[in-house]
Amino acid sequence: MTKLKEGQKAPFFEGTDQNGNKISLDDFKGRKLVLYFYPKDNTPGCTSEACSLRDNYSDMIDRGFAVVGVSADSEKSHLKFAEKYDLPFPLIADTEKKIMTDWGAFGEKKMYGKSFLGIIRTTFIVSEDGIIEKIIKKVDTKNHATQIFSLFE
Repeated sequence: MTKLKEGQKAPFFEGTDQNGNKISLDDFKGRKLVLYFYPKDNTPGCTSEACSLRDNYSDMIDRGFAVVGVSADSEKSHLKFAEKYDLPFPLIADTEKKIMTDWGAFGEKKMYGKSFLGIIRTTFIVSEDGIIEKIIKKVDTKNHATQIFSLFE
């Protein structure tokens, strides 16, 4: 599992979103990127997180942020999720878990005293020039946009 740190160059990623569009880190040069990794479409925490970003999306854009979500769900699942909740940003289908692994968002988790491999909910803020500015490991799913904004006040 990669242990990325603030101040490091962001690892390159490329994937396909819910609409079949190719998305890569290079698409966001000159803009701040909120790259958020979440466990599963249509689950309560993941829905709250996505809706927080959706509800504050115009503020995100006004403040210079682009938003991209990543999970291991398929493009089809992402499309249903995005349509159901009217999500205005791309969701990358990382079914092979390559992007998540490269970014340290897939690895060992513990629940109820048992260890297992899974998706680690994490948000990275990448600067206009491709440097990891902030890493949020304790995501406030209901207030995620506010949590992000507070880091830049």
